[in-house]
Amino acid sequence: MRNILTSSFFVKLLSAAAGWIDAQFGKSVIATAFLRDPTGRGGGSVFGRVFDFLHGALFSLFRLLRLDRALAGSVFRRTFFWCTLVLVMAPLIPTMAVLGLVLVCFVSLVTNFGCDRSLSLASSPVNIFIYLFALIYAVCTLTSVDFRGSLNGGMLTVAFVLFSIALQSAIKTKKQTDTLVHLLIAAGVIVAGYGVLQYVLGVEGAEAWLDDEMFDTLSIRVYSTLDNPNVLAEYLLLIIPLAVSVVFTAKSQSGKIYALCATGVMCLAMLLTLSRGGWLGLVFAAAVFLVLMDRRFIVLGLIAAAAAVLVLPESVLGRFTSIGDMSDGSTSYRFSIWMGSLAMLADYWFCGIGPGTAAFNKVYPLYSYNTATAQHAHNLYLQITCETGIIGLLVFVMLLFMFFKTTCSAVSRAADKTVRLRLIAVISGILGFLLQSMTDFTFYNYRVALIFWAFIALGMILSRKDMISAEKATEGSAT
Repeated sequence: MRNILTSSFFVKLLSAAAGWIDAQFGKSVIATAFLRDPTGRGGGSVFGRVFDFLHGALFSLFRLLRLDRALAGSVFRRTFFWCTLVLVMAPLIPTMAVLGLVLVCFVSLVTNFGCDRSLSLASSPVNIFIYLFALIYAVCTLTSVDFRGSLNGGMLTVAFVLFSIALQSAIKTKKQTDTLVHLLIAAGVIVAGYGVLQYVLGVEGAEAWLDDEMFDTLSIRVYSTLDNPNVLAEYLLLIIPLAVSVVFTAKSQSGKIYALCATGVMCLAMLLTLSRGGWLGLVFAAAVFLVLMDRRFIVLGLIAAAAAVLVLPESVLGRFTSIGDMSDGSTSYRFSIWMGSLAMLADYWFCGIGPGTAAFNKVYPLYSYNTATAQHAHNLYLQITCETGIIGLLVFVMLLFMFFKTTCSAVSRAADKTVRLRLIAVISGILGFLLQSMTDFTFYNYRVALIFWAFIALGMILSRKDMISAEKATEGSAT
C-alpha cells in the first residue's frame, strides 16, 4: 500500500510542489536575514557593570553576616523548584497566592547571588525589552489617572513580567527544561480535565457568554479554574503545542500515548470553550507548527483546511464562520469597544491612562461608542497602548520581534531534535496566543499573563547555544 501511494502521480505532484515552496523560502532574502543568529553581542555594558557592582556588594554583605553558611542547602536556594512550582500552580490557585510564590522566587534568586559570586543573571536578546516593559508599567502606574486603582494591577504586571528573567536564570540544563515542559503539560491536563468534567456535569456559566439569538443550541461553555471560557482558551493555546512536541519526541511508546491523550483532552476542552478566537488561534498555531517542522506541510495544510469544512459539525462551523458577523452580539460589542478605545487614544496616545480596569473605567465612558460598557479594550495591543501609550506598545512589538528572530534562528540551527520541536511548540503557541489577542485582552487574567511571560523565557532558554547543540548539556545543579 505504501509503495502504491509513494509512486502515485498525485503524491509525486504534491511532493514536487512542497519541495519547490521549501526551496524558494530557504533562498529568500527575508528568510536569510531573519534567521541570522542574533545572539552575538559585546559585553561590558553600563548595565552589566552596575549589576556586577551590586552583586559584589550583596556577596560581601552575605559573607560579613555569614549568611552564605547559614543558608547552605536551604530550600530557598532552589530557584528552579520555586519557579516550577509557580508555573504548575498558576492556573490552579488565586492570583495573589501566585504573586506570593513569585516573590519567593525573587528571594531565592537574590539569596543565590548573595551566596555565590560566580553566578550571573540570565542574558538574552529580549531581556533589555523585558526590563523596559516592566519599567514602563511601573512608571505608568505612578502617573495613572487613578493611582490607587492602578497600583495592584501595575505591580502584578511588573512582578510577572520580571518573573521571566528569574526563570531564565534558574534553568541551566536540558534535563531541567524537559522537567518543566512535562509539568506544564500535566498542569494543563488537570485544568482541561476539570473543564471537560464541567461539560459532563452540565455546569452553567454566565449568560453573557452566549449569544442565544445566533446560537440557541449552545448552552454550556466550560471555563475550568480560570473563570472564563476565553481565558481558558488562551491558556490552552500555549500548552497544547508543547504536548504535541512530546508526541513526536517521547522516547517510549507509553510516553507518546500519554502525550497524545494529553493533547486530546486539552483540544477537547478547547472545543468546549466555544471560544472562536481560541479556535482560530489553535488552527494558526497548528499550521505554524507543521510548517516549521517541515515546510512541505504547506500544501497538505491547504488540503486539510478544505477538508475540514466537510467533516466539522454544523454547530462548530456556524460559530467559527460567524467571526466578523456584525449581527453577532459579541462581534458588534467588541467593535463598539474598539471604536471607543481608539477615540480615547486620540487624547492619551503618548503616555496612556495607567494600568488596570479602574483607570480604564474612569476614562473610557467619556469616549464610549454606542454606550458600550467594558472593563478593557478587548484587544491586547489596544489595551497596552491605552495603559502605557505608544512607547509601551513599541517596546512590546520590539520584544516580540527579537523573540521571534532569536527563536526562529535557533530552530534553523538546532541539531537537537527535541529542543528544535520544543522551540517550534513555543513559537506556534505564542503566535496562536497573539492572534487571539486581536479579539481579547489576553493579559486581563494575570495568571495567564504570567504563563505567557514564562513562555517568552522558555523560548530564550531553548535558544541558548548549549541547548540547540547535539551534545548533551552539562547536568549541573540548579540555581
